[in-house]
Amino acid sequence: MLCGESKRRRCAINEIWEGLKQAALLLWHLDPEVMHIVGVSLRVSGTALLFSAAIGIPLGAWLGFSRFVGRRLVVALLYTGMGFPPVVVGLFVYLLLSQSGPLGSLNVAWVPRLFTVGAMVVAQVIISFPLVAGFTMAAVKGVDPSLRQQLISLGATEWQATLAVLREARFGVIVSVIAGFGSIISEVGAVMLVGGNIEGSTRVLTTAIVLETRRGNFSLAIALALILLLLSFLSNILMLRLQGKTA
Repeated sequence: MLCGESKRRRCAINEIWEGLKQAALLLWHLDPEVMHIVGVSLRVSGTALLFSAAIGIPLGAWLGFSRFVGRRLVVALLYTGMGFPPVVVGLFVYLLLSQSGPLGSLNVAWVPRLFTVGAMVVAQVIISFPLVAGFTMAAVKGVDPSLRQQLISLGATEWQATLAVLREARFGVIVSVIAGFGSIISEVGAVMLVGGNIEGSTRVLTTAIVLETRRGNFSLAIALALILLLLSFLSNILMLRLQGKTA
C-alpha cells in the first residue's frame, strides 16, 4: 500500500516536471497557439482596463470630493460592486446581451454580441471599474481636505484643483489600476459565460488553462499559467516603477 502511494507520488512529480519542460519549449519557440491566446487576453483585459480607468478614476475622485444627498447609498453600491462575484457579472451581461435581452434585442452596431471579444470587455469593465473607483475615492479622501479649497482660493479652477489633489493621491490611484487589472486578467467565470471560450476567437489565458487541464494537456496548461503569472508580475513591476518616478 505504501509502495503504491510512493509510486503515485513519483509519477505525479515526473508528470509535473515533464509538463514544465514542455511548457518551457512552447514558450521558447513562441508556439502560435500560445501567442494567440496571450494576444486575446491582453487585448480584452487591456481594453477593459482603459475603460475602467476612464470611468472609475473620475467617479472615485468625484465621490471623494462631493457631499450630496444619497452619497452614502452610492458609496454602498460601489462597495457592493467591489465584491461582486464575477460569475454573477457574467450572468448579468449574458442576459443583457442575449437576443431576448434588453440590449441584444436592439440589433444595433454599438451593442456587442455574445461570444465575442466585445462582450468579454463589457463583463471585465463591470468587474474592474468599481475597484478602480473605490480605491481612487479612498486615496482622494486621504489627502488633506483643505488643499483643494486653498488652491481654489488662490485662483485655480475646479479642474486644476482636482488634478492637483489627484497628483497628491497618485499612489492610491496607481494601486487602484493595479487592483483593477488583477481582478480581470485572472478572472474565469464571467469571460467563460459571455465569451464561450471559442478557439481562435475568445479563448483567453484563464479559460484555456481550465480547458487544457481538463483535457490532460498539462504542458500547455502550465505554459499558459506561467505566462499569466509573468504578466501579473510585470504589471506590478511597472506600477512600482511609475510610483518611483512620481515620488
